[in-house]
Amino acid sequence: MKAKRIAAIGLVVLVGLGAAGFGYRDELGRLRATMTLFDEGEIVDNFSHMDRLFETVPIPVTTRAEPLPEGPAMEMPAEWQDWLDRRAVTGAIVLRNGEVVHESYHLGTGSEDLRISWSVAKSYLSALFGILVAQGHVDSLDDPVVKYAPQLKGSAYEGATIRNVLQMSTGVVFDEDYLDFWSDINKMGRILALGGSMDGFAAGLTETDQPPGERWRYVSIDTHVLSMVARGATGKQLPDLLAENLLDPMGTYGKPYYLSDGYDVAFALGGLNLMLRDYARLGEMFRDGGRLQGKQIVPEDWVIESTTPSARTAPGRLQYGYQWWMPSDARDGEFMARGIYGQYVYVDRQSGTVVAVTGADRRFREAGAFDDALQMFRRLAGL
Repeated sequence: MKAKRIAAIGLVVLVGLGAAGFGYRDELGRLRATMTLFDEGEIVDNFSHMDRLFETVPIPVTTRAEPLPEGPAMEMPAEWQDWLDRRAVTGAIVLRNGEVVHESYHLGTGSEDLRISWSVAKSYLSALFGILVAQGHVDSLDDPVVKYAPQLKGSAYEGATIRNVLQMSTGVVFDEDYLDFWSDINKMGRILALGGSMDGFAAGLTETDQPPGERWRYVSIDTHVLSMVARGATGKQLPDLLAENLLDPMGTYGKPYYLSDGYDVAFALGGLNLMLRDYARLGEMFRDGGRLQGKQIVPEDWVIESTTPSARTAPGRLQYGYQWWMPSDARDGEFMARGIYGQYVYVDRQSGTVVAVTGADRRFREAGAFDDALQMFRRLAGL
C-alpha cells in the first residue's frame, strides 16, 4: 500500500508540473525518471544510461587506462549462476594478484557500458580526499567543515568536523527511507531532478539528535558536505579534482561523468558513472596500498587509515571507516565499497582478491542480501 501511495503522490506532482506548461518539460522528464528509475522493466537499461535521465557534468579525464593483465581463467563456484540470477548482477570482474581471472556481463549489458556507481562513489571521494590532505589543502581532519564550507554556518553541520563527515558521525538527522516519498533522501532526489541546489539542500538541514562524533549513522548527505569541503579547500570543482588527482593518474575506460544538480555541482554521494573495469581498478589500487601498475596514486597511510574501522558503529554485521565498509568479522585487509541495488568493490589483501560487481538488484534491502553477497565474495577469495 505504501508503494501505491507514493506512486499516487508522484503522479499528482507530475500532473501539476505538466499543467504548468512546456517550460517545465525537462524538469518533468527528470522527475518522471526519479519515479520510474528502479522499475523492473527499466532499471537495467537506466543504470547504463543515466545521462539520458538527469543533468550531468563530464569528468575531464585524458588518460586511457592500460588494460590489466589476464591471468588463468578462474573456475567459478557451482552456485555462481544461481547467485548471478538471484542478485540481478549485470557485470562481474574478479582479480587475483592484479590479474583478471574472470570477467562477464549479464542482463543485456556489456563491457562498454558506463554503469552508475551509487554509493561506491563515496569511496572514490574518500580516496581523492586523502590525496588533497597529503597535498596540504586541508590542515587537519579535526578542522570544522565550516572552515572550508562557510555556506554551512547556521546549519546542522556547524559543529561537525571533517573526520565526522568522513565517518558519517555528524549527528545530523536525515531520513534515508527510499520507500517514503517524504523522506530526506527522496526530497534530495527531487531537488536533483528539478535542478535545485545540492549545496543549498545541505545548508538547509538544521536538526541534530546527538553530538558530532558520538555515534555512527549512515547519512548520505554527509558525503556531499565532504565534497563542499574539497571544493572550498581547493577552489576547484569536483569533476576537475577527481580527474586531475585520481582518475587521470589511474586512467579510465570511456568518458566518465557525474550526475549533477541544476548548478553543475556534481552529485558526489552517488552520481559517478564509470565502466565496470574502472571499478575493478579502484579495488586493485587499494589492494596494493594505493599503487596501480607501479604508480603510487593514493598515499598508502590513507589507504590503511580509511579502510580501518574507526566510526562508532553499533554492534552488528558491518563497521565503517572513511566512506569504506568492513564486515564486523573482517580479517586484516578485508573491506569494500557498497552501493544500493548491488554495486560492490570487494578487497581481500591477504588472498590478493578484488571483486567488482554491478547490479540491478531490486531486492537488495531484503534480509540476508548483504550476507549473500559477502559469502560469494569470500568464496571467490578462497575464504
